[in-house]
Amino acid sequence: MDTPKRIPKVTFKTHTHDKKVCGDNPFAWVDVTSDEIFKGKKIVLFALPGAFTPTCSSQHLPGYEAHYDEFKKLGVDEVICLSVNDAFVMNAWQEDQKIKKVKLLPDGSADFSKGMGMLVEKHDLGFGLRSWRYSMYVEDGEIKKIFIEPGLQDNCPNDPFEVSDQKTMLEYLKARV
Repeated sequence: MDTPKRIPKVTFKTHTHDKKVCGDNPFAWVDVTSDEIFKGKKIVLFALPGAFTPTCSSQHLPGYEAHYDEFKKLGVDEVICLSVNDAFVMNAWQEDQKIKKVKLLPDGSADFSKGMGMLVEKHDLGFGLRSWRYSMYVEDGEIKKIFIEPGLQDNCPNDPFEVSDQKTMLEYLKARV
């Protein structure tokens, strides 16, 4: 698997209700670049196939949320969950899951996932194009470590969740200290 050494340069289309950003307008689109997210920062990003899906909702996102403070103690600036879903879906999922710490990032057009070489077809499930499940540790835009679930392929008959979990990432970061 040939993954990039740096994160792709893309613009994410996010949506906010933050009155500091949108004033009296109850909704505001906010473009956020990968440079704004990663430049000069230590980021843990984990990507998953979809908001509201079983493993993503019961284990992947909740695991990172529950251990967020441990990541911060290890010098991580931000923990980000990325999915090929639009901003409205990601915001609704964040609210549904009661996520307060992990930042959810919509890759609605799949530009980031494509740039990472992690875009797969999930037509067999009616999902269309989605991100493969992985996690990575990034310093100032440079990918220092990536954990890719085994079996990366289109229409994979299963949904592996073995190495992109918070436990594997925490073990890696603790070994670096």
